[in-house]
Amino acid sequence: MFILILGAPGSGKGTQGRILAERLGLPKITTGDILRAAMKAGTPLGMQAKKFYDAGKLVPDSVVLGMIKDELARPEAKDGAVLDGFPRTAAQAELVDKTLAERMQRLNHILLLDVTEEELVKRLRARAATEGRSDDTPEAVAERLRVYQMDTAPLIAHYTTRGIVHRVPGIGTVDQIAEEIKRIIGR
Repeated sequence: MFILILGAPGSGKGTQGRILAERLGLPKITTGDILRAAMKAGTPLGMQAKKFYDAGKLVPDSVVLGMIKDELARPEAKDGAVLDGFPRTAAQAELVDKTLAERMQRLNHILLLDVTEEELVKRLRARAATEGRSDDTPEAVAERLRVYQMDTAPLIAHYTTRGIVHRVPGIGTVDQIAEEIKRIIGR
């Protein structure tokens, strides 16, 4: 089972993706984690990504696409994965669809975490204070939300035509949201 978690920055994708992956016994493929590890390690890819990341901009497809294909090719992802933070653009969605189709697989569920912009800003400010992430500065937050609306939100329409998009209220306790996701996907 392949599940994509969509939502604006701060909507809870990482938290809910981790819970869902653990419950289903699937790997969680998170571009943010992959990129942050590369930046921390100071790899050439990480240094290239850091310039975009620190400005709150999406890292270009050319940097991300190969990494995701490699992650999907890993043996532990042969029967499914929880995708968090990818795809974010139409080009990335086409790559995921094509990569899975080559394996006679497809995305089964798209979970859209709905959270108001006011709540997103509040969460990201709190995260910046506790985690010190460079992409949670007020300027970067504003840019990330703008980029999300421009590039990522149209994916919702792309996947809605397949009938696999499920809107999940992203306000409430972590456990309440996780239970709603469990109800939606049936396990």
